[in-house]
Amino acid sequence: MFRAPSINAVSRSMVFTTLLVLLIATITSAAPARPNFILFIADDMAWEDCGAYGNKAVRTPNLDRLAREGMRFDRAFVTASSCSPSRSSLLTGRYPHSTDAEQLHWPLPKAQVTFAEKLKAAGYWTAAAGKWHLGNEVKDHFDVVHEAGAGGFQLQVGADGKAKKMVAEKDESGCGQWVSTLQARPKDKPFFLWLAALDPHRDYQPNAIPNPHKPADVVVPPYLPDAPDTRRDLALYYDEITRLDGFIGQVLAELEKQGAAENTVILFISDNGRAFPRCKTTLYDSGIRTPLLVRWPAKVKPGSVCGGLVSTVDFGPTFIELAGLPAAPSFQGKSFAPLLTNPAARVREHIFAEHNWHDFDAHKRAVRSERFKYIRNFDADLPNTPPADAVRSLTFQEMRRLRDSGKLTPAQLAPFQKPKPAEELYDVDADPHELRNLASDPQHAATLAQLRAALATWQKDTSDPANGVRAKDEFDRETGDPLPNRQRPRPTKAQLISGKL
Repeated sequence: MFRAPSINAVSRSMVFTTLLVLLIATITSAAPARPNFILFIADDMAWEDCGAYGNKAVRTPNLDRLAREGMRFDRAFVTASSCSPSRSSLLTGRYPHSTDAEQLHWPLPKAQVTFAEKLKAAGYWTAAAGKWHLGNEVKDHFDVVHEAGAGGFQLQVGADGKAKKMVAEKDESGCGQWVSTLQARPKDKPFFLWLAALDPHRDYQPNAIPNPHKPADVVVPPYLPDAPDTRRDLALYYDEITRLDGFIGQVLAELEKQGAAENTVILFISDNGRAFPRCKTTLYDSGIRTPLLVRWPAKVKPGSVCGGLVSTVDFGPTFIELAGLPAAPSFQGKSFAPLLTNPAARVREHIFAEHNWHDFDAHKRAVRSERFKYIRNFDADLPNTPPADAVRSLTFQEMRRLRDSGKLTPAQLAPFQKPKPAEELYDVDADPHELRNLASDPQHAATLAQLRAALATWQKDTSDPANGVRAKDEFDRETGDPLPNRQRPRPTKAQLISGKL
């Protein structure tokens, strides 16, 4: 016989259900949402060439805003001053020689673990837009990849709605799909965006922005000659930085429009230094030091500054920790998450960097503390020739003319010096442009020995072969013209092991 539940039983059930719903709601509201991530990557931009780092000659209002509203890192470094090796290292959290992609244009192998795939597996929507330069084998580590220049054509449609013809895409900045990629994100998932520009990579073109920079206003570092062609070259480079800055502003505006700014961690870096002599492809700070700006309104104090050492090999561990995930055992970096809330903290004593083949034969390593830099040139028989596009530049060709007429300073002659010192030591605090080599100074013998030992330990711990993989030049070191052997295939495993290409 059916018996109806008593009023008290029904009431108790309703009270229990209500309390359960309230408890679940309380737990859900108490659990913070996982942060979103946007990583902006400039292409060949020096750490110091924006207003946030003191260069008021170049117009960067949006980068300056990120610094005002977030944290500026004053000792951040890439692991290689060469485009694709730097990016492969960044994405994997491993040093270039550990990625099997340590030379320019070598694709990142599929077997390499990336932090993007870890975020994707944990429920993040992951997308890349702009410059790629990592090969095809790891594209599926992202949900979406919009590669700048891929395909190279778009369909032009007439007023009648019918297709007319295919026309070449023109996106010299590489930033054309940044905003649309952000707009396309699923609204029910946290997201990670890898937004990589082509700016300010060479070749520079006039009229990149409506109001170009004036050559008279640029800042010429002492290792470059203060000559008219140098100033014209730097002004064109500044224009591309300002163009990049404008695209960053568009993304910031879209993020605010979506109401997602508060819990989005925005990071801005460059993959290496400017494409000028004694900068890109060197291990001086002008080659490996990067701007690093981080804005995260929910956590990072506006206008804060961090002087601790950070390496781009640390980005993977940092993203993973902030997402609440376990660290991947393949990572060789260290999370710098503690610095975001305590900029006085220290997470590492040294950063390490390397340079391998990039247009020209090369093999060198460096270790830097907060104050000192040690460079070991295993290629001491070769000059520090800049990349081939920089060799063809206004600046380098002017330097050749001034060299031939005996008008360059010793610092400006460095790209031509052969042989160069096997070892270099600099007090970067006292000598920020690294112009005075202290390696033979008895007063710094203890520092030299300490940094030598630190570098040797790092090489051993990361299985870095002392002699490395050497390859022939593919361009003329004086003119930048391609040599007959320019096209070279990726080496076999046996060639990598033997070091003979």
